[in-house]
Amino acid sequence: MYKNILKKIIDIMSALILLSILLIPFIVIGILITLDSKGGIFYRQIRIGKNCRHFKIFKFRTMVNNADQIGGYSTSKNDSRITKIGLFLRKTSLDELPQILNILLGDMSLIGPRPDVPAQEINYTNEEFINRHKVFPGITGLSQCRNRHNTTNITRKRYDIFYNNKVSLILDIKIILWTLKVLKKGSY
Repeated sequence: MYKNILKKIIDIMSALILLSILLIPFIVIGILITLDSKGGIFYRQIRIGKNCRHFKIFKFRTMVNNADQIGGYSTSKNDSRITKIGLFLRKTSLDELPQILNILLGDMSLIGPRPDVPAQEINYTNEEFINRHKVFPGITGLSQCRNRHNTTNITRKRYDIFYNNKVSLILDIKIILWTLKVLKKGSY
């Protein structure tokens, strides 16, 4: 019941509350992004969601315009494509906040494995890929709370598949608490 009904209700209610609380910060961040570099406020990218369905993820733009064409989808700690405001947004994970819209659109959950880009499919066997995408991807997840940027594809895959097989309210509460701890430390 939790996995199919209650989790979705919690996601939608939480997203609506968060969106109303974060409206002013969204506007401020949008202005800062516009002042910092040319390009749009949001970055949209194709990701893989539940049941291997593709969707467009929303993020605040943290890199120069056309960054994907310059250097691909992966970034490193000192990536020259990252803007000044982008570095701050990434460090604080504020760049992920527009994914609240993806929750309301029915593409994502608050908690679940981070959504893969299509190029990451090569990291899985066919069975792993299908199993990995049985639940909605999340804004935060088990892998992000455990070794956030220091995890390998193999470890991330294990965390994600473990979560998919063990989804529960208790596990989601633990992930929220772990996420808050990670956010307190910051990223990069």
